[in-house]
Amino acid sequence: MLTKDENELLCHVEGDAPMGRLMRQHWTPVCLEEEVSDPDGDPVKARVFGEKVVVFRDTDGRVGVLDEACPHRRASLALGRNEEGGLRCLYHGWKMDADGNVLEMASEPGASGMVDKVKHKAYPAKVWGGMVWAWFGNGGQEPEFTPPPWAPTADVRVSIAKVLIPCNWAQILEGAIDSAHSSSLHSSDMVPARVTGAEATNKTWLRPSTDKAPRMQVQRTAYGFRYAALRRPIHNAATHEYVRSTVFVAPATALIPPNNMYNVANVNVPMDNTSTAFYFIAWGNPASTPETDTWRKFLRQTVGIDLDAEYRPLRTVENRFWQDRQAMKAGNFTGISGFPNQDVAMWVTMGPIADRSNDRLGASDLAIVEFRRVMLDAIEAVQRGEPAIGSQAQMVPRKVCSFQAVLPKTVDWRDFDANPVGRSDQEDQPDFEPSYST
Repeated sequence: MLTKDENELLCHVEGDAPMGRLMRQHWTPVCLEEEVSDPDGDPVKARVFGEKVVVFRDTDGRVGVLDEACPHRRASLALGRNEEGGLRCLYHGWKMDADGNVLEMASEPGASGMVDKVKHKAYPAKVWGGMVWAWFGNGGQEPEFTPPPWAPTADVRVSIAKVLIPCNWAQILEGAIDSAHSSSLHSSDMVPARVTGAEATNKTWLRPSTDKAPRMQVQRTAYGFRYAALRRPIHNAATHEYVRSTVFVAPATALIPPNNMYNVANVNVPMDNTSTAFYFIAWGNPASTPETDTWRKFLRQTVGIDLDAEYRPLRTVENRFWQDRQAMKAGNFTGISGFPNQDVAMWVTMGPIADRSNDRLGASDLAIVEFRRVMLDAIEAVQRGEPAIGSQAQMVPRKVCSFQAVLPKTVDWRDFDANPVGRSDQEDQPDFEPSYST
């Protein structure tokens, strides 16, 4: 358990909060690329670390991320006109480009020269892996953008489901790295079967184990940690173990054990202290990784059916997450369709910020304990003036990935030579080319 002060340190990201300062040393997703796919299209509102921004694609296709409030009188630029290389405020006609340069001040005399004296707040932006990324740290100090582990190259298919969840980022992240819960909460969707490893169908994920109480082992790293959940396999239980190894990439990414078709990850972006943009990702070879619409339908995360137009869940506490009690009587464990929706129900019912001072943790919570220790230690390091965990020289190596496998008990999972599904040798992937960005 944590003290209330430690819990606040872990969870709060707004303003000058230490965790927010740590996270601002990383490039951060702001929205999906598809939300701003059209030049001169509709501007999109977003909120990251408590800061309100507007995202737009200009006439030439360049993406900009600006402070939502116009520098003149603070009206919302999300209502503005996206035209001729900039975003124009409706109030007095001031127009800003993607770099925050004020191009026009319709309300000011041309002779005043004021247009050359005002600079609007703009965040350095990149487009990669189906997302728009921005740098929220100190201006001019942003490092070169490096592709995340789940979108290492441009030829990888990346399918993303986005959900805006009304709770703190840390309880979502803890859910992502908690392997033990899947054997109960997701038992109707992640089904034990006589298979040689995790397999995916168009309805369920199959597992070669009935073991609901895995043994946990952790390996701390410079970028976060790796851990393994060790279960008895259905076959060869006396000599083998079913290993599911998850990778926590600080500050808020989890590489989840894959199936036989594609890799899985999630990214949790704090919108503010009590709301999170949750991105659930399938990635890998285009031949076996589901397309975006198929992925969202599988997860029950389709806009207009499961989510409103702003990516907010239609399943809520008030409607009991559309829980079907008759289905539960018929054998479905939760009565909630779509396994991410089962997770969301757990996260949201913990409250906007879970009170970790009342936790009663057990042996299956080893990864949760490690996450809290790692991030609280990382905050202390940043307060000492050190680089943030997972940034600069501490970035996750390209070779690191999650994996699942049935291994002989004589094999140490830490030494297992794993590769992402669909790639035989990650080291041979082509280098990132910055020209692919906006």
